[in-house]
Amino acid sequence: MEILFSLSIALFAGLLLSRLAKLVKLPAVTAYLVAGILVGPFCLGAFGIQGLGFTELDMATKQFSIISDVALGFIAFSIGNEFRMSELKHIGKKATVIGIFQAVFTTIVVDAALIALSFIIPNNVFSIEAAIILGAVASATAPAATLMVVKQYKAKGPVTSTLLPVVALDDAVGLVLFSISFGIANAIHYQRADVVSIIVEPLLEVVLSIILGALMGLIFTFIERFFHSRSKRLSVSVAFVFATVAISMLNFHIGSLHVTFSPLLSCMMLGTIFCNICDFSAELMDRLDRWTGPIYVLFFVLSGAELELSVFTEGIVLLIGFSYIVFRCLGKYFGARLSADISHAEPNVKKYLGITLFPQAGVALGMAMKAMTFGSIGHLVANITLFSVLIYELVGPFLTKVSLQKAGEIDPEGKTSKRIKNYKRDEHHPHI
Repeated sequence: MEILFSLSIALFAGLLLSRLAKLVKLPAVTAYLVAGILVGPFCLGAFGIQGLGFTELDMATKQFSIISDVALGFIAFSIGNEFRMSELKHIGKKATVIGIFQAVFTTIVVDAALIALSFIIPNNVFSIEAAIILGAVASATAPAATLMVVKQYKAKGPVTSTLLPVVALDDAVGLVLFSISFGIANAIHYQRADVVSIIVEPLLEVVLSIILGALMGLIFTFIERFFHSRSKRLSVSVAFVFATVAISMLNFHIGSLHVTFSPLLSCMMLGTIFCNICDFSAELMDRLDRWTGPIYVLFFVLSGAELELSVFTEGIVLLIGFSYIVFRCLGKYFGARLSADISHAEPNVKKYLGITLFPQAGVALGMAMKAMTFGSIGHLVANITLFSVLIYELVGPFLTKVSLQKAGEIDPEGKTSKRIKNYKRDEHHPHI
């Protein structure tokens, strides 16, 4: 009973705060994270009433880890559906070069800065492993927040047309970078500093995850044809995401080689294969997005509940958090500018694209939750990521809007009411 009541409280808190966030024009994901803090162990949970909130810091992880696993699977599946070959042909060389280059460049910049910081800060507070993982997390952006701004203000132009494919592509690159970085951090932490553990195992994880996702995608597309009603096709879709997440959690040894899979990469590949083979995938994805709404709300609220506020009373942790934010922004801005210059993009793309890549949310949170399996190092990574996501989601969408306005791709007056348009039309053509 307490578990169901806790979930209902978490959902209600997220939904109610999302209404308040809308009034002050903040993204819904920010509201969900704040709701998680409110129902977490430092607010409602502090009263110790079972079912009212999360009374322990790791209660959300222990009791509701399946919700996070499923949510991450659907997030990755949705990203995979952005890679339709028909649309990728129109992206062109520019967006591809920018998408890959700026993601890798950001990871290198953040890695270099935080590894240097780890030598200054005592190792028991901030380690090289945490720095390497955070560098990979830094590559991800927030497609949902960016798309929201573009749709709300009907932005059009070179920056917008480059931005949308880039935010989808760099999340895919980010997942690959995270898998490799996580494997390297594991090898360093457990002192397995050899070629197999640092290079072979992470690369094998990426390759096997892509193969698993592709195989599941082919089977998924084949089986989907035997069902014709929308509800049954939706059920089959959910079943295959569940199955892919479950299979990708397997890990085993072949001799001295430790074989693992990435649920994020596997589900992303599942979505990519499905959307390129199945002719009704767009319609099905639209229905799936509605079904996964409550799961996403719970995922973000549970993520917020995991934020250990006490760590931010320590000056060293705040220094790490702000360093991560600053160097990630520098990496995104100069990475986008350099790659735009290399690909001979338009002047406005060089000048403003990097700023529009600052927002960070879903995929980064997914990486942070995955990192929590790393013990105390993972908890530090998760807390810094959650802290930075709150900052980015408060400021990022606003900066995206300003950048697109400066680029001349948003009407300075913002949204125009249809009622006003119709009034002017009637004024000039009274007989229409």
